[in-house]
Amino acid sequence: MPEALVFIIPIGLIALVGGAVGGAWIQQRIEYRRAAGAEMKASRILGEAERRQKELLLEAKEEAIRLRSQAEGDLRDRRNEVQRLERRLIHKEENLDRKLESLERRERSLTNKEKNLDNVRTQLTNLEQQRRQEIEHLANLTTQEAREILLAEIEHEVRDEASRRVRELEIELKEEADQRARDILATAIQRLSSDVISEATVSVVPLPSDDMKGRIIGREGRNIRTLEHLTGVDVIIDDTPDAVTLSTFDPVRREIARVALTKLITDGRIHPARIEDMVEKAQKEVEVTIREAGEQAMVEAGVPGLHSEILKALGRLKYRYSYGQNQLKHAIETAHIAGMLADELGADANIARRAGFLHDLGKAIDQEVEGTHALIGAEMARRHGMSPAVVHCIEAHHEETEPATIEAVITIIADAISGSRPGARRESLEHYIKRLRALEEVANGFQGVDKCYAIQAGREIRIIVKPEDIDDLEAMRLAKDISKKIEDTLEYPGQIKVTVIREKRAVEYAK
Repeated sequence: MPEALVFIIPIGLIALVGGAVGGAWIQQRIEYRRAAGAEMKASRILGEAERRQKELLLEAKEEAIRLRSQAEGDLRDRRNEVQRLERRLIHKEENLDRKLESLERRERSLTNKEKNLDNVRTQLTNLEQQRRQEIEHLANLTTQEAREILLAEIEHEVRDEASRRVRELEIELKEEADQRARDILATAIQRLSSDVISEATVSVVPLPSDDMKGRIIGREGRNIRTLEHLTGVDVIIDDTPDAVTLSTFDPVRREIARVALTKLITDGRIHPARIEDMVEKAQKEVEVTIREAGEQAMVEAGVPGLHSEILKALGRLKYRYSYGQNQLKHAIETAHIAGMLADELGADANIARRAGFLHDLGKAIDQEVEGTHALIGAEMARRHGMSPAVVHCIEAHHEETEPATIEAVITIIADAISGSRPGARRESLEHYIKRLRALEEVANGFQGVDKCYAIQAGREIRIIVKPEDIDDLEAMRLAKDISKKIEDTLEYPGQIKVTVIREKRAVEYAK
C-alpha cells in the first residue's frame, strides 16, 4: 500500500502541474483571441470613422460650394439692382435739369409779362382817370356823389330782394314747421282723453233747513266766530235758501271748514267745544285725503319714486282751481302730454313727464313763500332730490329762466296745451274784454295803423294800415314787429295770428 502511494503521488503532482500548464496555455490562447477580436473590431470602427469623416468633409465642401454659389448669385442680383437704381437716378437728374431749365425760361417769360402788365395797368389807370374826368365834366357829379347814388340804388334793390327772399323763406319754413307741429300736437292730444272742466271754486254747504243757520251763528255769533277763527275762512250766511257759503284764498282751509261744518250739521250739536273737536278731526281727514290724492296722482301720471313732502304738496292742488281747471288734474294731464310729445320728438320722456307733473308744484305753497310759483316749485324739487334737468324744466316753464333743453320747451308746450284746449278753462267776461282791449292797444301803438280788430276770441288780430304810409314790404315788417311786441308784453295761451291788410283803392268819376 505504501509503494502504491509512492507512485500515485508523483503522478498526481505531474498531472496537477500539467493541468495547470494546460489551463494557463488555454487561458493565454483565449486572451490572445480576444485581443485579436478587439483589435479587428477597433480597426473596423476606425475604418468606419474615417469613412464617415470623409463623407462629412465631402458634404461640408458641397454645402460650402452651394452657399458660395448662392452668395455670388445674391451679390450679382444686388449689383444689378444697384446699377439699375443708378441708371434711374441719373435719368431723374437729367429730367430735373431739363425741368429746371424750363422753369427758368418760364420765370423769365413771366417776368417779362409782369413788366408788360405793369405798363398796361399804368395805361389803364391813366385812361380811367381821363374817362372819370370826362364823365364828371359831362354829368356835373363828383366820383363820391356818383358812388353814393349808385350805392343807394343798389342798397334799395338788395333790401327789397332780401325782404322778398326772407319772406319767402319764412313762409316756407312756417308752413313746414306748422305742419310738423300740427302733426305732433294732434298725435299727442288724440292720445289724451280729458273731461271738460266745470268745477266751481266756491264751497257751498247745503243745510237741511234755514233754522240751521241760526244754530251755526250761535248765541251772539259765538259759533260762527269760533269756526272762522279755527279754520281761517269766511262763513257767509245770506238769503240763499238752505245753504252756507265758505270763502277763503286757501283752498285747503276751505275744504277743512267744509268737512267740519258738514260733520257739525250731521251731528246736530253745535257749540264752541264741539266745533273745535270737529275741526281737528276734519284737519286729520283732509291731510289723509291730500296724501292719498298725491299718491294716486303719482300713479296716474306714471311718475314713481317721489318724495313724501312733494306728494303732500301735490295733494294740496286737489283743492286749487285756475279758471275752473283743477290744478292736480292739470298736472296729471300735462305729464301725459309732455311724455307723449317727448316720445314724438325723441327727447327724454321720463324727464319731460316728471317736469310736466311737477311744473306747478310751487302753487301748493306760494301763499306761504314769497316768489313766483315756478321758482318756488323748482327750489322745493331741488331740495327733495329731483334731478337738475327736471328742476330746470320747472323753473323755466313760464320762461322766467331761459329754457336750455328740449324737455324744458316740451314742458312749456304741454302746459299751454293743457290750459288752452277746448273746455279746459273758463274765463271771466271782464278779463276776456281786458285781454282783447290790450291786444288792440298793442297794434294801435305802431305808426301807419288805421284800424285794428281782435277776432276769433283773441286768437287773431287784423290790422288795416294806411296804404300811403306803409308799402308791401313795410307791411310784412309791421306784422313781424307787432307779433314780437305781443310776445314781449302780453300773456296768453296758445298763439295769436297777426294779419296786416294793405288796400289801395283808386276812385274816379265819369262826368
